[in-house]
Amino acid sequence: MVTPVREDTAAGLALESDMTSGQQRYALRHRDLTLTSVFQPIFSLAHLRSVGYEGLLRAHDIFDRPIPPLDVFGEAARQGELHYVDRLAQSLHLENFKTLHAEREWLFLNVHTGALADSYHAAAFRAHLDRLQLPPRRIVLELQAVRADEFDKLAEEARRFREQGFLIALDDFGAGDSNLERIWQLDPDIVKVDRMMLSQAAHRTPAAEILPGFVSMLHEAGKLVLVEGIETEHEAQLAFSCDADFVQGFYFGRPSPAAADGPYAGERISALAERHRAQSEARERSRTGRLAPYLHAFARAGERLAQGEPLEEVCWNFLALDHAARCFLLDEQGRQAGRNVVLRADRAGQEARFLPVADAQGANWMRRPYFSAALEAPDRIHATKPYLSINEALPCVTLSMAVRIGERLCVLCGDIDWLGEGRL
Repeated sequence: MVTPVREDTAAGLALESDMTSGQQRYALRHRDLTLTSVFQPIFSLAHLRSVGYEGLLRAHDIFDRPIPPLDVFGEAARQGELHYVDRLAQSLHLENFKTLHAEREWLFLNVHTGALADSYHAAAFRAHLDRLQLPPRRIVLELQAVRADEFDKLAEEARRFREQGFLIALDDFGAGDSNLERIWQLDPDIVKVDRMMLSQAAHRTPAAEILPGFVSMLHEAGKLVLVEGIETEHEAQLAFSCDADFVQGFYFGRPSPAAADGPYAGERISALAERHRAQSEARERSRTGRLAPYLHAFARAGERLAQGEPLEEVCWNFLALDHAARCFLLDEQGRQAGRNVVLRADRAGQEARFLPVADAQGANWMRRPYFSAALEAPDRIHATKPYLSINEALPCVTLSMAVRIGERLCVLCGDIDWLGEGRL
């Protein structure tokens, strides 16, 4: 509940006091509603502190009952006032952000398409920023993924704002009609991954496997990644493990009129880091233990191959191990000399489904990490991270080592099925 303290006629807003928190904040009246702001903090996992706040609208009717923001904007759209109410919300958030005394954090503002396109309102927005001494670099404009027929207009707005110094965020990515083409067109500085994608990852292992690669792809495209809607410890751990840059959600801090509780969030992020370290070490111990018999047999195969024994004979001990799939030999250019050597009879049925790629003789594997790693450090055995094998479209780990056979330098490779063990 807010009660009036004084009227700020210059801004057209009333400075009020929140009776619950004691925080003074600006509010205004629109029709039968009282509108004001709260802020949800956004944290950097690397910096262990807040780096921004998202301004969120709060509304109450004449009986002080809360009205959902979606209902406020929905009614505004029906009344033809959507852009007007959008600008009211922006004004509130700017004024209230100033009361937080945040000296370096960003303010994230949700902007409906076209709300700032009008030159008069764009000028008024910039004048408001100037009065509050907030440079555009402190403002992140969150743009929604709109319908395809409106996207060119949205992309043009984003380009204009970026030229003025604002940062651009693509909101709710992974929900609705969003797709990768939107990222290339909009060229945002920050991509906010929708909670739906995080929820899928939290409840479905395949989605959890995809999420780190998705974040990595966004990073390679030059985008910072913010995972929003984090409510549980498990979801927070997923966001941390997938190398997200920023996080937002109830687990770290709820929307509030006041500044973030930095120590509370910092402790939670530190705990995530410690759990991630412990889990990584446990996975590495498990990986090392699981690979040990394969490494021993593979090393012996390399020794025998260097002594002139044929590939078909030196690999039997390795291939006799559970989950060992195949051995093959590459020349210095990465070309496979001969067919795959396979021991287990049951593999024939599995490989039959991928018959077009079953014969790998003459194939070139120079792009594979196991080939380049073996040539770069020929004095040791290398093990890849799990990846999708082209032979059967199953998770696979490949061992490789450079072996000199007479005058030729070759790379011996051995594949291991890697099912049911998660990521390394």
